[in-house]
Amino acid sequence: MTDGGTLAIGIDVGGSGIKAAAVDTATGSLASEKLRVVTPAPSTPAAVVASIVRLVKRIESSVGVKGLPIGVDFPSVILDGKTMTAANVDQAWINYPAAAHLQRAIGRPIALLNDADAAGLAEMRFGAGVGKPGVVLVLTLGTGVGSGLFVDGRLVPNTELGHMEIRGRDAERRSAAASRVRRGLSWKAWALDLDEHLQAIDRILWPDLIILGGGVSKRAELFIPRLTCRVPVVPALLRNEAGLIGAAMFAREWAPAPAEATALAEAGGEPGAETDAQPGAGDLAGGRWPGEA
Repeated sequence: MTDGGTLAIGIDVGGSGIKAAAVDTATGSLASEKLRVVTPAPSTPAAVVASIVRLVKRIESSVGVKGLPIGVDFPSVILDGKTMTAANVDQAWINYPAAAHLQRAIGRPIALLNDADAAGLAEMRFGAGVGKPGVVLVLTLGTGVGSGLFVDGRLVPNTELGHMEIRGRDAERRSAAASRVRRGLSWKAWALDLDEHLQAIDRILWPDLIILGGGVSKRAELFIPRLTCRVPVVPALLRNEAGLIGAAMFAREWAPAPAEATALAEAGGEPGAETDAQPGAGDLAGGRWPGEA
């Protein structure tokens, strides 16, 4: 099968929706229609994996290419192909071998990473972080708050700054975009909560730039001018598509060579058998994560 050149499929799993598209990883542009389905309720692994399988089939049918690399981002710490946490999805995802189950369901290796890390990779290569040195923090404001941290373009994976404690609770309970809607707050009132979160982050990390992403970034003019934290804050340029673009980038640049892919798929003695094999910092092209210098 052809590998589609620079194409890869990005799947962005969120607490409320799952988005998918084929992406031209050379340009960061979508190469197919962006599909979105509601995240199953309850969002059990079996239900979410089934939704992802259906989306992959639809995307490959629409672009007429099979066997594309597939990247899946997920709202969780990802270690060795497992989802270690589950803040806004079913608790069955905790310590779940997600990469292995996805590989078995789809029939080829899957690149799995944290959702905010994926969004950050895309923003650093194609969006508001292009060429930005120093410490850059990408925050995704949605059902929760995800964080992607970069130091001179290098990703520090699995930061969970949405879960830092402010006033005795997870910060995202007040600063997530969904929190504004849930509590019926004005943009001004919500900006105060977000500002408190950003100032707490600044006291710990002293970043050079904060990029705010997620769907709410398209309304940036309603809240960013109200923020008072020291660090410059800008809206993400890729908005709600950053996650799936970053996931596709990760898949394309991690994608194993054909012989390696065959070995992975045949782990355990039969095609599609489970394996915990997953990319680590040294497994990617050149030993670097996408987006690194």
